[in-house]
Amino acid sequence: MEVIGRGFLARHLASLGTRHPQVTALAAGVSTTGEVEQSAYQREAALLYDVIDACRRRGRTLLFFSTASAAMYGGSGGRGHEDGPVRPQSRYGHHKLSLENVVRLSGVRHLTVRLSHVLGPDQPAHQMLPTLVRAVRSGRVDVHRGACRDIIDVADMVSDVDTLLRAGVSGQVVNVASGIAVPAEHIIDHLQDRLGGPLERRYLDRPGRYEVSLDKLFRLTSGAAGRKCPDDYYKKVIDNCLSCAAL
Repeated sequence: MEVIGRGFLARHLASLGTRHPQVTALAAGVSTTGEVEQSAYQREAALLYDVIDACRRRGRTLLFFSTASAAMYGGSGGRGHEDGPVRPQSRYGHHKLSLENVVRLSGVRHLTVRLSHVLGPDQPAHQMLPTLVRAVRSGRVDVHRGACRDIIDVADMVSDVDTLLRAGVSGQVVNVASGIAVPAEHIIDHLQDRLGGPLERRYLDRPGRYEVSLDKLFRLTSGAAGRKCPDDYYKKVIDNCLSCAAL
């Protein structure tokens, strides 16, 4: 696999080594659902067009990463299905949906993967878990009442992507996630339990409850991927991250 990018996802995708030699994975661009400068979105779009052109010339398959976060599915009011209508809840969600359409209409062989919140070693400081860890350690955290997050370990994400590619899936948009909608309060509870210390919680009315469907992933891989994780899966993923010195 050819991997474009030097960040968190790119480093872990490199573990696939020489598998999928005809695939180019675009693992670069905006990596936060928060607010960023418009120029960052423009750079990602420009890079995507360049990679599409290169894949077309070289006859390669493009692996594009989109989002299965609340930014995409938070306004759907239910299960996050890839082939149903979505209501992006932020500029980030609108941006990713727009790039999905660019890929779909490009004419190149492709696979678009919508990722939930991917956690693992060496995660960027601006992403969800490192941000929450800093907040809990500071003794004060904002909790969005009614919000939830789907968390997946980066190793499981890489395994599911590998399974999709080995199954020859292309021309599809597929969710890769744990399938568990974890209430934000439960994530904070677990972090406080692990990190200790007093914690002041400020509750905000910004609900973002959603679920991510794994039905399509299960079907396209004949059950080799897409099984819903245990309810306590998120705790094990978080504990694995907390064991990393960077956090």
